[in-house]
Amino acid sequence: MDDPVMMEEFMQSDDFQQPDGVDRSEGSRDERIFAVADHGVDPSPMKPVSYAQSNNAVAKHKAADHGNDDSTFGWRDALIWCGVPILIFVLLRVFLFGFYVIPSGSMLDTIEIKDRVIASKIAPKYVDLQRGDIVVFHDPANWLTAEQKSGNDDYLIKRVIGIPGDVVECAGAGKPITVNGVAVDETSYIRPGVDPSNFAFRVEVTAGNIFVMGDNRANSSDSRYHQDDGNNGLVPINNVVGVAFVRYWPLSRFGLLDSHHDVFDGVPAGTSAQ
Repeated sequence: MDDPVMMEEFMQSDDFQQPDGVDRSEGSRDERIFAVADHGVDPSPMKPVSYAQSNNAVAKHKAADHGNDDSTFGWRDALIWCGVPILIFVLLRVFLFGFYVIPSGSMLDTIEIKDRVIASKIAPKYVDLQRGDIVVFHDPANWLTAEQKSGNDDYLIKRVIGIPGDVVECAGAGKPITVNGVAVDETSYIRPGVDPSNFAFRVEVTAGNIFVMGDNRANSSDSRYHQDDGNNGLVPINNVVGVAFVRYWPLSRFGLLDSHHDVFDGVPAGTSAQ
């Protein structure tokens, strides 16, 4: 009989017979009830805890809580949140993208003076250049003596018209540029009111070089004007640092730069460099 109340009622009833020699007093009966109810509980006393031990336990608990507190922001967090984005930017800047200020009006109206552009460094290192690409390149033969310089930089920006193997020519003012004998319609990017070229020329693009022209043909010291520079006005592909693809400043002119590859869709592959 496990219930203490029922046990007590049974012991007080007439049916319960106390064995001889057992104390039938009220206090003795209560002790027996307590012994039955407390069955299975370890009655051994607990070891006393000192004041110092209690304080140490509280301190450890607080330290554990502090270590798990997500609201704290230490120098390691600051390093992660600030350092990682900077590192990513530097890597992108060094290996993938270049940022350039346009010093002259040779690419008007596609790119205006003081515009800022981003160029992809993937080409020509990993991707071949195409006709129509707007390329940033190192001055191949002191071309900048004829154009405005930008600080100590020797960068120029032009559009690729001929690639290795091409023959680029023009019959003169009012005539179109032809590439490998096919006339190309450049009205989608040449500055309005400007001839494709105001004089006649013919250039064969040799291996490892490109033929470039500015979109503002009337004010562009490009490959046409440097045929006496020792490389027939051509730009070594090794001088190209990237292909411009977006204008990011000023914000009012933010947008992608169109390479107009479709202009050259009808041009056959060149053979002069082979």
